[in-house]
Amino acid sequence: MTGMTVLVVGGGGREHALGIGLAASESVASLHTAPGNAGTAMVGTNHDVSSSDIDGLASLAEELGAGLVVVGPEAPLVDGLADSLRAKGIACFGPHSEGARLEGSKLHAKRVMQSLGVPTGGCIVVEAADEIDAALDLFEAPWVVKRDVLAAGKGVTVTLDRQQAADALARGLESDGFVLLEEHLFGEEASVLVVMDESGYVCLPASQDHKRVGEGDTGPNTGGMGAYAPAPVATPTVLQRVVDEIVEPMHHHLRNQVTPYRGCLYLGLMIDSEGAPRVIEFNVRFGDPETQVTVPLISSDFAELLLACAEGRVSEIEVDFHTHSAATVVLASEGYPASSATGRVISGSEVDLGEGEISGFVHYAGTMFDGSGNLVSSGGRVLAATGIAPDLRSAVGVAYEVMGCIELEGSHFRSDIAYRAL
Repeated sequence: MTGMTVLVVGGGGREHALGIGLAASESVASLHTAPGNAGTAMVGTNHDVSSSDIDGLASLAEELGAGLVVVGPEAPLVDGLADSLRAKGIACFGPHSEGARLEGSKLHAKRVMQSLGVPTGGCIVVEAADEIDAALDLFEAPWVVKRDVLAAGKGVTVTLDRQQAADALARGLESDGFVLLEEHLFGEEASVLVVMDESGYVCLPASQDHKRVGEGDTGPNTGGMGAYAPAPVATPTVLQRVVDEIVEPMHHHLRNQVTPYRGCLYLGLMIDSEGAPRVIEFNVRFGDPETQVTVPLISSDFAELLLACAEGRVSEIEVDFHTHSAATVVLASEGYPASSATGRVISGSEVDLGEGEISGFVHYAGTMFDGSGNLVSSGGRVLAATGIAPDLRSAVGVAYEVMGCIELEGSHFRSDIAYRAL
């Protein structure tokens, strides 16, 4: 493992967080990201290859002599990047295209859960406009409408307004030919990232994401406005139920496929008032911004863990965690999530706060350097201010202290990250 070259695919805050973790691994000699962002350029080398260019990425991995490719986004996994890499003998952290269908098709994921008895919400498939009213009658408000496509976290409509639900169903039918209507699950959300291969699995510390753009979880859904870990709602008792009722049956199923699952299985959970977990969704990769608060809590060699998983031997690896808490607050561009104001100069983000057991720093996402060397915004979620501390309240405080140092015209962020826990 000494002197390993690693290629990370993607260009968001997740990929910068992965890059920081990998760069700190003793087993990594050189780190590369495609296409990357301003942050990944600070910890390795960026390459101008799109995360949608499957052939280009596979060729780049060969040219670099990569010993490991870590795939951040879901789309290249659904499109078969892991298949192409493994066909060339290159270890890939991320499932093959069949395994990636758990995120690529919500209907497929529902059917798998139903066949295994994994707890989840009820669901029906609407296939024609004249079925909409009868379908809405089957569920109580709020209604949950999901498109069966990859939609960057924005393919879900949750509404108390029956007409809005009907309109969302009609749009889904028009664009996709069918659409899912699901039972709304009540409780508190949590995310558990599970590093899984045929030999075993490792559950990372549970986190909680903040999807809505506004304070108190109001406004439209986003790709994530902040997160924290560990999430108190995921008590030891709850986590044991997650393992027994969800992780174990999914692992048994996935390890026995023709091509075993190797990568991260993201569990998006709803924990009810009795502590019972149910699955809202599966993702087939690390979450964003959950990665920003889980990777810093891993104290053992991060690259060693990901390589072991890519090679089907995760059960052989000892994984250790810090006892700290982490919190991250996303800074979004003006207009996000409806639109994004790009090309605006960012200042103050080079801040590095704290000492000893407390640290505060920036995870970069939609950022780049312009022709004059200025750091500028290039996406909707621009960066995230992250704090690490012995307790959650202190971690949140450090994250907001970092955020207070940053200036970006028109930007906005939530001021209530971790409010449920605090």
